[in-house]
Amino acid sequence: MSISSTTSKKGEYAMAVKRIAERALEQGGGILRLAPNWVPRSFCVPGRRIKLHPDDYYAMGGERGGIDERWFASTTPADNGPLTSPNEGLSFIVFEGGGKTERILLRDAIEELQGEIIGDRIWKKHGRWPMYSKFFDNKGALPHHIHHRDKHAKLTGQLGKPEAYYFPPQVNNYGGDFPYTFFGLNPGVTKDQVRKALQDAAEGRDNSITSLAPAYRLDVGTGWDVPPGVLHAPGSLCTYEPQKASDVFAMYENITHNQVVPKELLWKDTPKDKQGDVDWLLSVIDWELNVDPDFVKNRFMRPKPAHPVRDMGKQGFVENWICYKSDTFSAKELTVQPGATVTIKDAGAYGFIMMQGHGTIGNWEIETPTMIRYGQLTFDEFFVTEQAAKKGVRITNASKADPIVMLKHFGPGNPDLRIEV
Repeated sequence: MSISSTTSKKGEYAMAVKRIAERALEQGGGILRLAPNWVPRSFCVPGRRIKLHPDDYYAMGGERGGIDERWFASTTPADNGPLTSPNEGLSFIVFEGGGKTERILLRDAIEELQGEIIGDRIWKKHGRWPMYSKFFDNKGALPHHIHHRDKHAKLTGQLGKPEAYYFPPQVNNYGGDFPYTFFGLNPGVTKDQVRKALQDAAEGRDNSITSLAPAYRLDVGTGWDVPPGVLHAPGSLCTYEPQKASDVFAMYENITHNQVVPKELLWKDTPKDKQGDVDWLLSVIDWELNVDPDFVKNRFMRPKPAHPVRDMGKQGFVENWICYKSDTFSAKELTVQPGATVTIKDAGAYGFIMMQGHGTIGNWEIETPTMIRYGQLTFDEFFVTEQAAKKGVRITNASKADPIVMLKHFGPGNPDLRIEV
């Protein structure tokens, strides 16, 4: 049973959410189980690496496009136009008890229990869980596009969107059609050149905007930081993407690998009074960041140890920062060696997704499924409350051969994030 906010009496709905959320917290010892959260994109072709059953990549209908994203710990609705389904992009908490299964939105549970789930620090400042992560799994490259900065996004009632990329080896046994990403613009490119490209797109001509941009080969086990206002055409590796809680974007390239991008996506999230204004599109670009001659030095990320390497080795785990150049979110990759039991402490709440192995975390059995049917529940995604994170979660790897590997996504201002970048 799924508890929906369409329940007639709002007060009764809030009470039901609170009751189930409290029982779920008790059941999990401060660790909440989440349901898989699949999101389609009409302009994408699935790369088929996110473990969805081969028959289910178009389970939401061909007109919706293929499912090439799975969102994690999301309180942010997906913005997929008029065909967007109710609660698309929103994560559900799963509670099983008394012979029945109940689901409530993570967003609604946080609204009711507030700091009890995400911690008082984040609740008092943001009043919500202000980030989410996802797998992005496209067979080809995306068009050169942009996520707006706050000052532009607020004009359409949204937030700007910084994001980051990490390329996990477990979901990248092949690289797709084009494992290279265009970032920014070549140093020396002029605003007149970009304006012409945008005008060409607005008038339906092939604007070839990536001719003005450098491309970088994507390496598994590394990542990139992508601030808002930076043009980027993500390549075809399956990508883990922590990001701010927003789905704001606009497509600045109109033909990508012989695929035509719908013109309305050029003007997506543009205020009504700026529709058709190419100079508005130009103003969304953070020029200094895009033409930065030290772009790689400032934006590329290799994993960095979260603790002294020798100490981690003695205890049977390895934990690395994988996304660490933004104060809006951060992410770690945790590996627990075969047969090891460790207690891991963090200063803030976080969601996590299992990438490899099986075992236990606190009261829960955890596992990494090989294949998932659309609508199937799993034991591979959870949300750890701040209180449980600070106390420490006990993880046991039940395998004698296979490591446990999980990716952990944190909210803004992570107190533990103190590394040289």
